[in-house]
Amino acid sequence: MNQSRCPVPREQQPTNEFIELSKSKIFSWPKTKKSLILILIKFWVGAFVLFLVISSGSVYFKTSLLKYILLSFFSSLSIPLLISIRLYLGWNHIFNRLISEKVEYEESGWYDGQVWEKPIVLKEKESLIASIEVKPILKNLIQIFSIISVLALSGILIFQYNNF
Repeated sequence: MNQSRCPVPREQQPTNEFIELSKSKIFSWPKTKKSLILILIKFWVGAFVLFLVISSGSVYFKTSLLKYILLSFFSSLSIPLLISIRLYLGWNHIFNRLISEKVEYEESGWYDGQVWEKPIVLKEKESLIASIEVKPILKNLIQIFSIISVLALSGILIFQYNNF
């Protein structure tokens, strides 16, 4: 954005917010689907081990080893699920700011919200960034979120309707 015409502070400009989010260690994970899946699997395995340790203290699960392992397996899905939700919310916020025709910003940080309408050239540039860079990331996150949700819901259904 041209600083002479743009009243929006540099750190609140959508393009700069996109660049900062892209550089972020955690929010750069979903840039490639394969790397995000590998990271989420690592968190899932770590959570599975932690949930196994926590569940091992239960007297109820000492009678059924299968139930004990399955419960830890499905409940550990909550960690990758929460991570994927957080990643989605961050990237969706940037996507909405990029495709918006107006930029909401604060000049002094004292909640003096201002609105600036983007010029056509900037709208086109940011819309292009949103469609080429951010939209595929959101699509990947939705797919991964859906897979994790289906696994978690199938675990709930298994426990709801089966007696081990």
